[in-house]
Amino acid sequence: MEEKGTEWLLFAVHRLVSWGASAAMIFGGIVPYIPQYRDIRRTQNADGFSVYVCLMLLVANILRILFWFGRHFESPLLWQSIIMILTMLLMLKLCTEVRVANDLNTKRRLFTASGSKDEELKAYPKRCFLDFDMNFFWHWSRFTDYVQCVLAFTAVTGYITYLSLDSVLYVETLGFLAVFTEAMLGVPQLYRNHQNYSTEGMSIKMVLMWTSGDTFKTAYFILNQAPFQFTICGLLQVLVDITILLQVYVYSVYPKKPVPHTTHVTSAKAL
Repeated sequence: MEEKGTEWLLFAVHRLVSWGASAAMIFGGIVPYIPQYRDIRRTQNADGFSVYVCLMLLVANILRILFWFGRHFESPLLWQSIIMILTMLLMLKLCTEVRVANDLNTKRRLFTASGSKDEELKAYPKRCFLDFDMNFFWHWSRFTDYVQCVLAFTAVTGYITYLSLDSVLYVETLGFLAVFTEAMLGVPQLYRNHQNYSTEGMSIKMVLMWTSGDTFKTAYFILNQAPFQFTICGLLQVLVDITILLQVYVYSVYPKKPVPHTTHVTSAKAL
């Protein structure tokens, strides 16, 4: 009886740990963005956060969901992608609202603009769905434009995937592109920090959570024998996170000297 009781207890603990790990995989990915989201709402300034992080995560998770149709993997990873897509859309919505509110320029840039690079906020003539200026790609002034872009990308890649599901090479390449894109998600933030020679406006808590989360995720991939693409790109993602943390240290110890410049009373913040 004691042996059966011990076995049952070990089984229960194992299941509890397994459920906890699955829950951490599903929701753990969005936790790093909570402090960044709160900082943007509190300061009403999104200049320190690169919206290209949202772009890369949206692309990566859409591709990962499509990869699942060609090669089924752990269900928590699939649900993680769905939750992450919703989270990135919320981040984009907030960043767009804040930046448009802070932009003193009355012109607005749109994904579906026609005839000119800029349009008035309240004047929307007839537009072609794909008539947009690449110079302003992913720097639009309406949240709906980002949604349209995401839907267009999903429709195109989904159709190509549907036609190519029988190709092992295509499916494996799709899986690699999904996890490689996600592994590079810290690169836009790293480049933005390098351009500004500062990490001001970036949530350090977010990066610390990135690092701990990516370390846990990579260990989860290894222990659960996930497709090899996941493990390799997980290790690369941890490396990028550590590099950003090194930027925090370097730019705080060796700050760039401010360059004297003339202050303009009505200066617009760039989107």
